[in-house]
Amino acid sequence: MSRVSMRLVPVLLAWLGVLPLSSVLLPAAGAAAVMNTDAADANTAADSATAVDIDTAADADTAVDVDTAADADTAVDVAASAAPTATPQFRPAFHFAPRTNWMNDPNGMVYVNGEYHLFFQYYPDATVWGPMHWGHAKSRDLLHWEELPVALYPDERGWIFSGSIVVDADNTSGFGRDGIAPWVAIFTHHDGAGEKAGRQDIESQSLAYSLDGGTTWAKYAGNPVLPSPGTRDFRDPKVFKHEPSGRWVMSLATKDRITFFSSANLKEWRKESEFGATLGAHGGVWECPDLFPMVFEGKTRWVLLVSLNPGGPNGGSATQYFVGDFDGKTFTPLNAEAHWLDYGPDNYAGVTFGNNGGRALFMGWLGNWNYAMKVPTHPWRSAMTLPRDLHLQRVGGELRLASQPAREVDGLCCSEKKVVPTGAGHLVDFTQQTGDRFQWNLKLKQLEGLRITLGSEAGDELEIGYDAKRQEYFIDRRRAGNTGFSEGFAGRFTAPRVSTAVEGDITLVVDATSVELFADGGLTVMTALSFPKAPYHELRLRKAGERGLAVERMELARYSGR
Repeated sequence: MSRVSMRLVPVLLAWLGVLPLSSVLLPAAGAAAVMNTDAADANTAADSATAVDIDTAADADTAVDVDTAADADTAVDVAASAAPTATPQFRPAFHFAPRTNWMNDPNGMVYVNGEYHLFFQYYPDATVWGPMHWGHAKSRDLLHWEELPVALYPDERGWIFSGSIVVDADNTSGFGRDGIAPWVAIFTHHDGAGEKAGRQDIESQSLAYSLDGGTTWAKYAGNPVLPSPGTRDFRDPKVFKHEPSGRWVMSLATKDRITFFSSANLKEWRKESEFGATLGAHGGVWECPDLFPMVFEGKTRWVLLVSLNPGGPNGGSATQYFVGDFDGKTFTPLNAEAHWLDYGPDNYAGVTFGNNGGRALFMGWLGNWNYAMKVPTHPWRSAMTLPRDLHLQRVGGELRLASQPAREVDGLCCSEKKVVPTGAGHLVDFTQQTGDRFQWNLKLKQLEGLRITLGSEAGDELEIGYDAKRQEYFIDRRRAGNTGFSEGFAGRFTAPRVSTAVEGDITLVVDATSVELFADGGLTVMTALSFPKAPYHELRLRKAGERGLAVERMELARYSGR
């Protein structure tokens, strides 16, 4: 869970209508401000003081930097307009986005009884980051989501930062009753008041449990189960059952490394080892780890995902990965070099679903901390990436992690799904009407330089392509509509080609403001946002070298449903 900077000036956000007056008019110290009424132990929201720093955003939308409740400071950039214009044209059709207000990291993703549950970092009082709650949504197909009431609220111990959920089938925690296996959430409590006071022991790990399928939650009376050791960055627990040892294993982000803990009952934790202090990318704080097994060529390997901010390959936040072995205590990488899961600027803090039968199913936050609080959407900010199936692939003797759209994406409701005729010989220039929500697949007998342009009637151009001389894929959004809301948004982003094959393939998935590029079977992946002045309506494919494109197959699937 990333945190942002802050400054303090009270009341003005409420006066402008950006925040509710209740967030500024405080209850008496210690009073319960919000309660999840059905929980056995109510989740009490902390008293909060809100503050504002006024500035004018380039797109007349609201850009607020909030890093507080419970007496912490806040920095807020408020646009000239106190009533931002709604942007329904930017709402995704098959990516999850909250109905209103701010969302970031996915949390507690778990599959139970045919339903995928997504919990997420959520601030229900503004379209910018603030005192964190856990939002909740569920889906049967990973594409159409039902948003549910807030699951976890801040309390006297602090805000609810990122974490995970396990189904405790053997009731090792003792939370279950009447034969009901409890869902146990393991999350970080973040002490905002302690942070303001300059303390280092501001993050600890706590538990909550549910006996009704995640609808209501009770916080464990013995929290925290893993107190702070005095390290300021001590967060984002991802927990799973390590079957060979029979113990629960926690991967925890601890500043510049991952620390592994184990437990027999989810309540008492023992430190096992550390990893990564001298390996991988270290341009920013390590966050949101995820360790999971994958079987490849008959052998179990382990993949460790680590997000960091900043330090990504194209600026800001990104996610790296390591492939190795794990014995229940120690992770040993096969190669000292880390690789990037996604080279695009807009995929962060992603993890895999738990309780999923061994399927490595990933989802990330479609955003970048460089500009996430200023993107021109309203009344919500942020979405999640497509769900993605992960798999290992050997390239040049090394194991690499590839990702493709989850198989459920093939079930998108489409008005048209057909093979696009390209004619005989090598293709030079081809244009297809697409709309702004579609999947497009291209298979080439030989990969050559190419350019794919998504265009709108307003003249917007989002360019995606492959540079054969540099052997790299790219996404260029410098001419793709509204880029002025943040200095770091416009740019041309690149990713090296990992595959060494002569042939090539590209899949693009476009959903209004997001484009997800999967190249060479998902060995190279890029995710990027753009905000066109008018909806994209056509795709143009052109050769970028001397030779035309040897197209083997081209397929378009246009999304029409909601």
